[in-house]
Amino acid sequence: MVGKIKIMILHKTILILEDDLRTLSKILEKLSTLEDDQPYQFSTIVLTNHIQVTEYINNNSKVNFDMVLLDRDCKLGGSFHIADLERIGVEKVIAISSVPKWNDEARKRGVKRVVQKDYKNLDTFADAVRIEIDNLLRELPPVESNCHQIT
Repeated sequence: MVGKIKIMILHKTILILEDDLRTLSKILEKLSTLEDDQPYQFSTIVLTNHIQVTEYINNNSKVNFDMVLLDRDCKLGGSFHIADLERIGVEKVIAISSVPKWNDEARKRGVKRVVQKDYKNLDTFADAVRIEIDNLLRELPPVESNCHQIT
């Protein structure tokens, strides 16, 4: 096996708690351009209702994310705010509700980053989310589990 090359892949896992597909598509579009502008590859996990949050996040102590985009309301009438943010780490969360009181609720739980969603101007909103994610990427300490070697 002459000439085997090892490549180091850096990645960040982003949990997106968002039920509106139009909003989600705008966020993913901006993430794809951000991924081109910095060294990390993104692994995204999207959950669209509060039941999924309970089953896949809150009931799984092994789950770990580098950042979370947190909407509040979901189409099933529940709240994404049931996520165990304290276990995940509030410093990794960006609240993205269109309703100011829900973003304030997230702030009361310790969330510092908020981008208020604007359904009338989703492109501007998604640009602001991209900026917050980029800023958070710069502040997050390197973690060994985010580095993978492939051959």
